[in-house]
Amino acid sequence: MDTPIDTPPPVKATKGLIQSEDWLAVWLGGLVLAVTATASFVSRAPDSPSRLTAIEQAQRDLKELDASATPRSPEMAKALKSKEDELKKLSAGLFQNPLKAYVAKVGSWNSNPADAFVVKDRPIAIGLIGVFLISVLLFGLGSLLRSERILPFAGAFAVLFVLATLSYVLAGQNVIKYYNLEYALWALTIGMVISNTIGTPKFMAPAMRTELYIKTGLVLLGAEVLLSRLLALGLPGVFVSWVVTPITLISTYMFGQYVLRIPSKSLNMVISADMSVCGVSAAIATGAACRAKKEELSLAIGISLAFTAVMMVVMPMVIRAWGMNPVLAGAWLGGTIDSTGAVAAAGGMLGPTALEVAVTIKMIQNILIGVVAFAVAVYWVTYVERDSADKGPRPGVMEIWYRFPKFVLGFIGTSIIFSTIYSGGIEGSALVETTIGTGEVLRGWFFCLAFVSIGLETNFRELSQYLKDGKAITLYVCGQTLNLALTLLMAWIMFEVVFPQAAATLNR
Repeated sequence: MDTPIDTPPPVKATKGLIQSEDWLAVWLGGLVLAVTATASFVSRAPDSPSRLTAIEQAQRDLKELDASATPRSPEMAKALKSKEDELKKLSAGLFQNPLKAYVAKVGSWNSNPADAFVVKDRPIAIGLIGVFLISVLLFGLGSLLRSERILPFAGAFAVLFVLATLSYVLAGQNVIKYYNLEYALWALTIGMVISNTIGTPKFMAPAMRTELYIKTGLVLLGAEVLLSRLLALGLPGVFVSWVVTPITLISTYMFGQYVLRIPSKSLNMVISADMSVCGVSAAIATGAACRAKKEELSLAIGISLAFTAVMMVVMPMVIRAWGMNPVLAGAWLGGTIDSTGAVAAAGGMLGPTALEVAVTIKMIQNILIGVVAFAVAVYWVTYVERDSADKGPRPGVMEIWYRFPKFVLGFIGTSIIFSTIYSGGIEGSALVETTIGTGEVLRGWFFCLAFVSIGLETNFRELSQYLKDGKAITLYVCGQTLNLALTLLMAWIMFEVVFPQAAATLNR
């Protein structure tokens, strides 16, 4: 009987469901969302009955106004925008999230870094302390469940949190922020500088839980990826997001294997997924499926962040010079730029229509994270490791399940649950919007902690072996070039040729 390779030692099912890092990320992320949603639900606004009546009336007014707005004059467009803003304001007040005041991100600043700790004329010290306490308690619980000591973790985590805060502060400087040099880049840089100069102190080891932080963040991201967004752009958006992406991923991987002949198949796959799907999140999920090394993951993320910073500045300039339709421009941005934040920034430079389309396309694309991770796990077990089976035991079918990153189930599960709630009428959508705000802030912090940890674990000498021949960068550049061309072609076919009415509806 064939024995799977790299199969975890047998453990009791209950122990695996608690101590496995993937499952732990599901429970911790689910706990955050459950507590936030419950707190928001019980904090319903006292005037909710009258507010619901006002919302229903505003919806009727908006529908009538929209139906009469053909063709749309500037005055009519302004009236529609005013009514939409009124509706959003009414809906946002249905529920109050009592945790909102206790979580915060660092703000922006110009010449004085201290200004970053005052947002909208309010100090955010309580919000930062709240994020720290929530994080240390949450991941401290994870340490307890894994039978690890709490005090060493808490002490090391405090230092890690300070480094993450510094990353946010650097990213918040107005000039740096303009060029969208995001916190992830600074977090990686700070960690790498420390690890390659004085060296990462040994006492930091208990808090460097890179994969747990980012996997928990991805579970939180699932709540933001609402399936209803599929309906926002309809079939054209699905084609741009779901047809081009797998073609680009497979083509880039094959190019890396058969043309560039990259020695590490896992590095090839992580870079291909990072570039074609949705950046860092896809790299983490795919890396877990093909068991990529931390150095390979660091390299893929670093290349992605560098090119993302360039693309989000250059692409809007090219689009303006080209005079491209805002819908087409948004679809092109959303399908090619890796980071969701960078997509929003680039789309915002081109106006509200481009912003809405770009972000929606990117969120539709994000849904593919789970599909891609599963497909890579299957491919790796049935082909990549089977090819080397003559050197050892052949992998069995169950290896697919062992290899599959279980936290992706949490991502998919939260997406389905929150999409179902969101589709449950006015109150459901309002509850989801109120809940995911807190999850979004915490997700950003968890990612930042993960990037600092990646940097602290990265050694330039080990990383240099992947850079010396230039194949990794060549792979990314060639793959992204293909991605830019195919996405633009598909967006043009969908929004300009096959479904021109979709673009006309969105352009208002």
